[in-house]
Amino acid sequence: MAFPKRKNLQEQKRQKLVIVGSKNPIKVKCTESAFQTLFEDYFIIQGLSVDPKVSSQPVGDVETYTGAYNRAFESKKAFPEADYWVGIEGGVDEVGEQLVAFAWIVVMDTNNAIGKAKTSTFFLPDAINKLVKEGLELGEADDKVFNRNNSKHESGAVGILTNGVINRKEYYEQAVMLALIPFLNKHLY
Repeated sequence: MAFPKRKNLQEQKRQKLVIVGSKNPIKVKCTESAFQTLFEDYFIIQGLSVDPKVSSQPVGDVETYTGAYNRAFESKKAFPEADYWVGIEGGVDEVGEQLVAFAWIVVMDTNNAIGKAKTSTFFLPDAINKLVKEGLELGEADDKVFNRNNSKHESGAVGILTNGVINRKEYYEQAVMLALIPFLNKHLY
């Protein structure tokens, strides 16, 4: 009795291209992990530098969401051959005298569907609040307060403040998965 030939993994799955509107390795890795976890297809994830058209440190939900949307939209304009485009934008917002940190995620596909989600929020320490309110970007403030270099491409504030228990990749990854809900449930959206 002859067994049918098995196709290699790449032949079994359809190859799809996802463009992330940033070359930040954390944003690219969390997107890759989220897509690979939720879908059966084989994905190639590529980062692309685009202008989010917001301030370097977005403040508030509207500006931060706009940055995420623009990252996805500008990626789609720059590389229309892809299957999905992802925008991830970190921001801060004032709650009384304190600042909270969070990120918005926007995912677009070739059918003009859109998925959106927001990470959980957490309060920033006073030393970081002060520096951000003085005009530093959150990653720069983290580096200054915690004597680090380029933490926004690594653990970020969430990783530093949780002693690495919650790393930035995982923090964003969950929200990317939530933004993919409309693509998993096309009949409902």
